[in-house]
Amino acid sequence: MDPTTAFNNLQMFLERGGPVLNWIMALTFVMWAFILERLAYFSFAHKGVRQRALREWGARSDHHSWYAMAIRDQLISEVKQKVDQNVELIKTLVAVAPLFGLLGTVTGMVAVFDVMAIMGSSDARAMSAGVARATIPTMAGMVAALSGLMFSSQIERMAKQRVHELADELEVD
Repeated sequence: MDPTTAFNNLQMFLERGGPVLNWIMALTFVMWAFILERLAYFSFAHKGVRQRALREWGARSDHHSWYAMAIRDQLISEVKQKVDQNVELIKTLVAVAPLFGLLGTVTGMVAVFDVMAIMGSSDARAMSAGVARATIPTMAGMVAALSGLMFSSQIERMAKQRVHELADELEVD
């Protein structure tokens, strides 16, 4: 498929789904940008953050005093903060996607009712554009939410695991 045809088909799809579909598309792009950022962090940057915390803890001679425990807690907290960055935002975007789909459903049904009021209730062809405007955003919102849900739960699980692993490595002998 050539890019021009793909772009034209996407444009027709967005027009049929109404203006809410543009918002769902933007929301999905933002959600996936944050998901990819978190995956890149875990793949490339987390090792350096973990190593810095381990070096700082290993450079201390005292591992048993109250002050040493406070430093340990601070190191774990700093790593946790970096690991958890944007995770809640991703989960929020996943939760908001179906709500935008529902908004598209409502606006599409309003279009159907407008056609029914103007043309009468028997013209199915005139109502079909409103029905498409009602169902396409619902489907798009659900697809966006489902695709993000799989990765957001995986990212959350990875974040917890990495923090627990670090806390175990910083255990006092």
